[in-house]
Amino acid sequence: MLWRCGLMMGLCGAIAFPCAAVAQGTAADYARMERLGREAGRRVLHERVRPEWSPSGDRLLFRHNDPQDDQTTVVVDVTTGRRVSFTPTDLALQMQATTGTVITLDELARLEYHWSANDTLYYDWQHWRWTVQLEPLRVSPGLLIPPAPALPEALPNRRRGRRDMTSPDGRWQVRLRDHNLQRIETATGQAQPLTTDGTSKHFYEGRGDWSPDSRWLIVWRTISGDEHWVHLIESSPRDQVEPKQHKYFYHKPGDRLPITKPVLMEIATGRVIAIDDALFPSPWSLTAGAWSADSRRFTFVDNERGHQTLRLIEVTVPDGSVRVLIDEQSPTFIDYAYKQYLHRMDETHEAIWMSERDGWNHLYLYDLTTGAVKQQITNGEWVVRGVDRVDETKRQIWFRAGGIDPQQDPYHVLYCRINFDGSGLVILTPGDGTHEVEYSPDGRFLIDRYSRVDLPPVTELRRSEDGSLVCELERADITDLEKLGWKMPQRFVTAGRDGKTPIYGVIFRPTNFDPAKKYPVVEQIYAGPHGSFVPKSFRAMQGAQALAELGFITVQIDGMGTSNRSKAFHDVAWKNLGDAGFPDRLLWMQAAAKAEPVMDLSRVGIYGGSAGGQSTVRGLLMYPDFYKVGVADCGCHDNRMDKVWWNELWMGYPVGPHYAEQSNVTQAHRLQGKLLLVVGELDRNVDPASTMQVVDALIRADKDFDLLVIPGAGHGAAESPYGKRRRADFLVRHLLHIEPRHE
Repeated sequence: MLWRCGLMMGLCGAIAFPCAAVAQGTAADYARMERLGREAGRRVLHERVRPEWSPSGDRLLFRHNDPQDDQTTVVVDVTTGRRVSFTPTDLALQMQATTGTVITLDELARLEYHWSANDTLYYDWQHWRWTVQLEPLRVSPGLLIPPAPALPEALPNRRRGRRDMTSPDGRWQVRLRDHNLQRIETATGQAQPLTTDGTSKHFYEGRGDWSPDSRWLIVWRTISGDEHWVHLIESSPRDQVEPKQHKYFYHKPGDRLPITKPVLMEIATGRVIAIDDALFPSPWSLTAGAWSADSRRFTFVDNERGHQTLRLIEVTVPDGSVRVLIDEQSPTFIDYAYKQYLHRMDETHEAIWMSERDGWNHLYLYDLTTGAVKQQITNGEWVVRGVDRVDETKRQIWFRAGGIDPQQDPYHVLYCRINFDGSGLVILTPGDGTHEVEYSPDGRFLIDRYSRVDLPPVTELRRSEDGSLVCELERADITDLEKLGWKMPQRFVTAGRDGKTPIYGVIFRPTNFDPAKKYPVVEQIYAGPHGSFVPKSFRAMQGAQALAELGFITVQIDGMGTSNRSKAFHDVAWKNLGDAGFPDRLLWMQAAAKAEPVMDLSRVGIYGGSAGGQSTVRGLLMYPDFYKVGVADCGCHDNRMDKVWWNELWMGYPVGPHYAEQSNVTQAHRLQGKLLLVVGELDRNVDPASTMQVVDALIRADKDFDLLVIPGAGHGAAESPYGKRRRADFLVRHLLHIEPRHE
């Protein structure tokens, strides 16, 4: 059930909940948590369909386990939805009657079924190929299976040679040598230099893009940037007594980065044509290069550093002139990493382009002759989550959407189709949940599996043309899971900081939940703007669910600044990662506690890793009256210390004073609550020094805290068995106020 606080206040206000303290954290609680983690996944039946389609595409088969664990095979006529099933027992009776041999069910349960060219089902057993007639069920042996051919002797491994850039017609090869390029005529092997001005600091790369007619080649030349190395000490290597030193290349915000730009060459003559780079003076990256079919135009996407300009640029030959075809601008950021899409159509001189320019992530049809928008293809207060297929002949797009059904959670992914002109929008997977789809080989049908955190998976067969239902294939059975005492997570939504935008989250309860008690609340946080992180699909066991077993109510929330909603919702993160959606998170938990008085907001903990580790410490520093206990794993605590691409995308370029203001290092003196910092000494994702600089600042501010450095561990050190146990112990000790006890 999705609980909206505005709807539930009256009901919940009429219920009296005694205020009783919870005395848990015992060995039994830990044992129950471990058992739930081990067994929950095995207690769900009929969770997934793995189909095998017949050659005609008119039939499919799959297996599922029925409650007696007898492997039932189901065959479906997809044109009618008619199902026929049989079990190993059914086969055994037929085969024993034919062979006179007793056949074990274990043997039959391991059989693999296949389709023959005429849609006949068969399997191989004891050197014979057996065919299966379904109605009525009849099994008969066919041809003797020929022995498998002997495998040839393995050839000795050969070292792979250098890959050359060979022209489409095979006439030319271009090879990189000493930072410069050589032209080699394939027929004669004669080599001539194409460039002589390459150096170690300004070099040509060994890659290029050939025009279809083999006359022209776009090559790439790079000016080197800063050499930024991170050094790590492995204190306790397993193969020696002495520590080891490691180093790796790692650019950080503000570094001088390599700059790569295109160079146009006429290969036969060796002529180099200058390309004016005034339109892309400081590219972060130049990607998606492609030639037109007539070899007259080359286009590429320019992502300018700072990520506020994204352009499709065209280079014309033979003069090398440059123009902008698509010019995407944003006063904040363009989410090029997760919301960029380009599909060129050479025959019609069009392109499909993704943009948030109207406040929502949508698709646009461009005329590449004029650079004008011909049509906004999708529109409305919902977002395109990705494009799966473009049918240029039918002029249709198959895509994923979020929020397209206003009656559903906007984070649910639904599959859709639309025409290039914006007409004919069809939701192919309408079920109330988040969906994943597998299309039949011929594309006529799709298998739709959808679920919610509070709805076990439902698998349906639908027609791809209009999404109409053929039949339900499976519906997951959680009866056995519920015997463990497993509680369905509760969805909850309430308004955020602006008083109107819905904020979505999930509540987890322990299996021994007692509505007469009060439970500390623990938030698992991840507020990275590159996605949304509250689980939407069904899982028998979530990390937050396991932790709840120790005597907590655990929650997960997507506040403003995370992705997959409107552009305004996302823009809260701009130069503002320290916000982490906290104003929305606090309001959400306060509303949830009114609806669910078992939640004790005088005892709130928080934990997370990476960006979640950063947010964990930020919550303790900036909201000490709310968050009392935190466990931060491998946090990117200062955005100047973390990887350049992620931090400059959200925090902007150049590096400004807002980087320092939102650093957990500069704010460490604010700490009041209980904090455990966890870090792996070999973390190559987030520089471990980021955590140690927080440690230094806390010491200088004379603050009490706990530190766990895990030798040999990388990113996500707290997700190791030892790290999980220490995290759980810390929360039990400081929120339940008892000393953890283990078996």
